[in-house]
Amino acid sequence: MSTAPEVATHVPVADAAHPAVGAATALLDAYTPGDRFLATPTRTLLGYGTHTEVPHGDAPLNQRVDRTLTAARDAGHPAPVVIGAVPFDQTAPAALAVPRDLRQAPPLTADPLIALPTETPRAADWEIRPVPAPEEYGAGVARAVKRMWDGEFSKVVLARTLELSSREPLDTPAMLQRLARRDPSGYTFALPTGPARTLLGASPELLVSRRGDRLVANPLAGSTPRSDDLAEDVRRAAALLQSAKDLHEHAVVVDAVHQALAPYCATIEVPATPTLVRTATMWHLSTTVTGTLAAPETSALELGMALHPTPAVCGTPTDLAREVIEETEPFDRGFFTGMIGWGDADGNGEWVVTIRCAEAEERRLRLYAGAGIVAASEPEAETAETAAKFRTFLSAVGAEL
Repeated sequence: MSTAPEVATHVPVADAAHPAVGAATALLDAYTPGDRFLATPTRTLLGYGTHTEVPHGDAPLNQRVDRTLTAARDAGHPAPVVIGAVPFDQTAPAALAVPRDLRQAPPLTADPLIALPTETPRAADWEIRPVPAPEEYGAGVARAVKRMWDGEFSKVVLARTLELSSREPLDTPAMLQRLARRDPSGYTFALPTGPARTLLGASPELLVSRRGDRLVANPLAGSTPRSDDLAEDVRRAAALLQSAKDLHEHAVVVDAVHQALAPYCATIEVPATPTLVRTATMWHLSTTVTGTLAAPETSALELGMALHPTPAVCGTPTDLAREVIEETEPFDRGFFTGMIGWGDADGNGEWVVTIRCAEAEERRLRLYAGAGIVAASEPEAETAETAAKFRTFLSAVGAEL
């Protein structure tokens, strides 16, 4: 565990009603590898250095985080906040820490400078290797579909990766700039997960947030690629809202979120039908679940751990879906389909599903994308969906499939 410095600093978020022009983009511009950057629809955070790391251990993660935040406050930190990433496998070590210094600003969307264009990615001689190959991924989808028709389970999320290698060192600050400016209303992050290793991405999906006694969850499931042609883009959005396959997939996830959160709530509201959320590359079915906590001591992270993993990133039933994932995917997911976010000593926080992401290390990038597989899934369509999801990150590095 790191030793606390003599003085830790915390600069509160600026007045959201009168945000300073350039406040949020200044934090984006100041990011360097090793810092902790997180931009959400409520705030922009940049953490420097490490005051205290959250230790690995047998106790539940939310309890270890609570103890870490309490210890940091007792050691003189004025307003400790934990920031970082939790892996898909909850038994694996997380990458969470209280930064030594924390700067906050309003959300990127409140800063008009976010609309300024970023530099076009430099031409790079990328070597791209899919793992597994597209045809192998499609075969895995077909096997899963057959097992569902045989009645073994109802859904599994299967992922594939792209391994990108460059002759030059990676420019992670430039990648972060392009991700943030392309989808400033989402959740953009760059977080250290190991020596010289960074998890970065732009996720559209809030797992859960808590502010006071109010919680919000925003499950996304069921998606379709966007089109550059406006008429075709609208047609695809309308078709997604009427797709029996995607509506079923979405309903399974929403029901799981409802069931997981209900025990923590005095009241909970779940809309009967989904709406649409769009990113630069995808349309998603979306439902916003809101609730009032029954116990004020329940933290955002405790709620996140109760939800994680949802059927949107794993499947149902969960244990069997995990087994299918382990049997089918020829790689370790690591932090992909885990959660990233922040939490404070009062239990407030935002935790986000770790999708549309990559891990960067020296001259290598590993990109991840997954698709929800149900009995009506077709291997070719699911392979195409994962290819479309890769576009978020490929565009940020100037690479193409």
